[in-house]
Amino acid sequence: MPTFTEVSQAAYCPRQLYYARRDGDDGPDPQDRRRQRLAFEYDELRDASDAQLRDLPIAHSPGAYRAALDRLAERDDWAALCRPTATDVFLTGKDCRGRVHKLLDTADGTVPTFVSPGTPPERGVWEPQQVRAVAAAKALSWERETATPHALVEYPTHGVVRTVRLTTRAKAAYRRALRAVRSLDGPPPRLRDSARCRACSYRDRCGVRTRSMRSLLGR
Repeated sequence: MPTFTEVSQAAYCPRQLYYARRDGDDGPDPQDRRRQRLAFEYDELRDASDAQLRDLPIAHSPGAYRAALDRLAERDDWAALCRPTATDVFLTGKDCRGRVHKLLDTADGTVPTFVSPGTPPERGVWEPQQVRAVAAAKALSWERETATPHALVEYPTHGVVRTVRLTTRAKAAYRRALRAVRSLDGPPPRLRDSARCRACSYRDRCGVRTRSMRSLLGR
C-alpha cells in the first residue's frame, strides 16, 4: 500500500519517487528533525529569551518569531497545537498509510497534522504537502469511520500553520499522485528544466540539465 511520503514524492516528481524507492529514503536529516521539533515547543518558545531563540533553527529574528507565535496563538486550535491528543501516529486508510506528527482534538473533530521543516509559500501549502495532508485526512476518516474536514501543515521555523481542506481540487491532486505511485514500474520521463529539479536531492543521479536564466534568454 502506498505511503504518505510516496504520494507526496509522486506529486513533486514521479522520478524522485523512483529514485527514493531504488536507493532508499532515510527520511529527514538531523537538522530537519531539529526544525520539526519546534512544533512541539510553541508555548515555551513564546516566552523564550532572544538568546535562547538565537540558538534555535528559526527563520526570523527573535522578536519577529515571537510575534509570529502570538499571531498563531489567536487560532481556535492553538491549545490543541500545543497539547496534541497524540503524536507520531501511524494511520492506515483504504488506499494509503503513513505517520502523522500530531492528532488534534478540535471543535471540528480530530485533525491530523504534518510538520514541515521548510518554508511555506505566500499562501496555502506546497502541492506535495497538500497531497500528503489529504492522504492523512482520508486515512484518519477510514480508520475512525468519521468525516475529517481538514488537515494542517505546520511550518514551525516560521511560526506558521496552514489549513488544508478536502476540496474537490485537493482530492483530485491526491488521486493523480496515487495513480502515479501505483503505475510506477520504471524511471518516468524527466521533467524539463523545472525549478523542482534544482531543489531535488536526486538531481545528480537523475541527469536532468537545469539551465540558467542567462541561457534561457540566449545570452
